[in-house]
Amino acid sequence: MIGKGISNEKVITLAEVLEILEKQKKHGELGYGQRLAFDYAQKFAKLDAGKARELVEELLKLGNLKEHQAVALVDLMPETKEEVQLIFSKERVRLGEEDIQKILDLINKFRK
Repeated sequence: MIGKGISNEKVITLAEVLEILEKQKKHGELGYGQRLAFDYAQKFAKLDAGKARELVEELLKLGNLKEHQAVALVDLMPETKEEVQLIFSKERVRLGEEDIQKILDLINKFRK
């Protein structure tokens, strides 16, 4: 499409996707792909956008996570050590028991 290029790229959570699409929906009709994304985000976003951003920032403060990893953790909200390990199974980073427990503690704090 002419004039429609990517101006910037950023990893965002499902909650943030939902927030963006809700704003866009107020201004007009959503396209087919946007409607699919909107429905998906409504079903699977576990936090509101503000809390999701806050949790991503808290996870990044731990120091050993990249932004895309923190976003994946917020989107999936793992409950067990094994779930965290599965999220990182294809990553080059191996988390220790302490790191996994810190991640779970942070996520549980925001889950309530």
